[in-house]
Amino acid sequence: MCSKKYFINKIVCLFILGFVFFSCKHGESEYHGVIDKIESESKDYHGTSLSSEPYFDGVKLIEITEGEHTFLVPERKSAINMFSCTECHTKPLAQMQDGSNKKAHWDIKLVHANQNTMNCITCHNPDNMDDLRGLTGNQIDFNNSYNLCSQCHSKQFEDWKGGAHGKRIGGWAPPRASMTCVNCHNPHEPHFESRWPARFNTQKVIERE
Repeated sequence: MCSKKYFINKIVCLFILGFVFFSCKHGESEYHGVIDKIESESKDYHGTSLSSEPYFDGVKLIEITEGEHTFLVPERKSAINMFSCTECHTKPLAQMQDGSNKKAHWDIKLVHANQNTMNCITCHNPDNMDDLRGLTGNQIDFNNSYNLCSQCHSKQFEDWKGGAHGKRIGGWAPPRASMTCVNCHNPHEPHFESRWPARFNTQKVIERE
């Protein structure tokens, strides 16, 4: 009697373990998450693999790795019309501000933080204008300017690394290519002004009344 009960309990346990194992791999819960589903089903979608690469034409991209995330971002320096800066900044900034030189960058308005917190050399390296400068004095390449932004905007930076903040180039199919901070925000005046949508939905206004 005891051996029969033991045998039945063993069968029940094996059945439960088998159900848990196979239900994770097959049926409605075939995928562990939406990313697994996208990666699996995009491998052979209607006989072809989904890819964002066709949308990269004309965009020069570089690969970066931040933490556990590796993806593509637009190369920045080739998009700056007057880079490298040392073509004009032949001396350290302090030596070029003696009043004999023509005033440059007159059209740039810095509206990022108050004047006690930020000025030009908060981000630009006055001794080597071809690089940016972090808060601790470390040099930051213009192509990696997001590392400069991340010093103050750490929450947005973590969201951006994971793909929740910012805009993608192409779509959600791999390979991932994401805009950086300066592709969407003017670094000197990053705030977006409030504005009405391009098409105002009057019908929705009537329905809400």
